[in-house]
Amino acid sequence: MDERIHEHARILSDWSADIGSGDNVVMSVEDGAHELAVAVAEQVGKRNANLLTTYASGEIDRAYLRAHSEEFDADPAHAKSLYENADVVLALNAGHNANTLTDVPHDTKQAYDTATQDVREARLDTDWVKTIHPTRALAQQAGMAYETYQDFVYDAIIRDWERLAAEMDRLKRRLDAGSELSIRTAAGTDVTMSIEDRLAVNSAASVRYDSHNLPSGEVFTAPTDTDGTVVFDLPLTYYGERLERVTLTFEDGRVVDYAGDNEDVLEEILTTDDGAKRLGELGIGMNRGIDRFTNNILFDEKMGDTVHMALGRAYDACLPDGRSGNQSAVHVDMIADMSTDATIEIDGEVIQRNGTFQWEDGFET
Repeated sequence: MDERIHEHARILSDWSADIGSGDNVVMSVEDGAHELAVAVAEQVGKRNANLLTTYASGEIDRAYLRAHSEEFDADPAHAKSLYENADVVLALNAGHNANTLTDVPHDTKQAYDTATQDVREARLDTDWVKTIHPTRALAQQAGMAYETYQDFVYDAIIRDWERLAAEMDRLKRRLDAGSELSIRTAAGTDVTMSIEDRLAVNSAASVRYDSHNLPSGEVFTAPTDTDGTVVFDLPLTYYGERLERVTLTFEDGRVVDYAGDNEDVLEEILTTDDGAKRLGELGIGMNRGIDRFTNNILFDEKMGDTVHMALGRAYDACLPDGRSGNQSAVHVDMIADMSTDATIEIDGEVIQRNGTFQWEDGFET
């Protein structure tokens, strides 16, 4: 077994999930992640935690969703109970086909997402972490040779996370202290949003930081009162459907106009529920180990010189105690390039220009 797989498993179990003795761990394993699952199981055993492994497959999901002919159970207690009794949930993603769900009707996927929202909420109440094991299918999706893709994945995952956490804390503190944030790009983005009374998350790939992806490397918050236009000039794949050149126009925090390729899919997202028309997240990518677009949101949204905004659900970690943010059955991230003719301002002060932060060498005043 590639020694990097063992290191990936160690980082996931130690730094990311912080698994301790006696923890109840649920590990969801996708088709291609067998080797990583074996290495993680060894790490869980070393920590004397309790392991339950489940199998995840896009083909199984497709078969189930296409065959289901009645309304979905809005409270599937057996699935909810699994997460309510878990301390840690690990999702090892390594699918064989990113387009498996393409021919599942949009209204079916939408109805399923809505019906299982409580199950997702129960999972999100655990110390959950999602990661990825490199497969040939994912390499093909990224447009890379398999060995090149393996190097890319491990360069993004196996790194000095404590050092990156300290760097990202500088941005977190600026966001926490700010009231209004504006983004402008040459592609046509000109948008302003409120970040007052919000908490930014230093997403340093560890539950200790309220961070749940490995790799990570972003700082994100939950904006409100968004006004203006955003042009997302990097594509994304949503349930196997590719969305490109998406433009959203906001007034008083809600999407009032939209355009882009595959507009029917975009409309399905926006009409899921009322919260789907509002932003649940603004994230600023800071992982410069991710240096190219791969058509996989787990990597792409963390890429340096980018920002991403998510329609739908906001994370409670971005709200003061006792407050909750935007609610929705969806959380769909879309990415904009910030490397050229682009600025991020907080309260009128430019804190990033052309992808370079104010405190970095090369910042243009």
